[in-house]
Amino acid sequence: MSENIIPVRAVPAHDHEHDGERACMSRRRFLLFGGTSVALLSIASLPGVAQVMQALKADYARQRIGSLSALKTGEPLDFNYPYPDVRNILVKLGVAAGGGIGADKDIVAFNQQCTHMGGPLDGTYKAEHQILGPCPLHLTTFDLTRHGMVASGHATESLPQIVLEVQGDDIYAIGVLGLVYGFDSMNDVQPA
Repeated sequence: MSENIIPVRAVPAHDHEHDGERACMSRRRFLLFGGTSVALLSIASLPGVAQVMQALKADYARQRIGSLSALKTGEPLDFNYPYPDVRNILVKLGVAAGGGIGADKDIVAFNQQCTHMGGPLDGTYKAEHQILGPCPLHLTTFDLTRHGMVASGHATESLPQIVLEVQGDDIYAIGVLGLVYGFDSMNDVQPA
């Protein structure tokens, strides 16, 4: 019977050595790499290193797009600006909004193309939530009370907001805040 016995070799419980190097990270190495990572990431917060990103505003010819007296809360008005094939929406939200005009700061205008892949947003305004969307391509929705920022979906950029001004009862479009999908920087772009 002793001929069939296979000798058993003693193996330590924690055999971390492989070809002379450790197989897993030591505590010291973990702390060194972790500390270095935190230091590198915090460099961006130093004064003068990071730059403030401002929204870009492109100025265009002033164009009358509607009147205060004709607007009804929650009923959007379609218009084209700054070019004939660029569709936009003018709407009185009923609540104050970023970039809003009028006595209640609740009148805003936005481009109607999703910033993700240019999906059409025509007819997707939801008055009860003051949102535009969802986009038929990937279901992105935009919050019109907060400068058209993404509420949900794949888009990473806010909707381009049409810059408005009021003269008497007339509403004028005077520029675009942001980049319209499918166009380059469009015009002479200025920091907003």
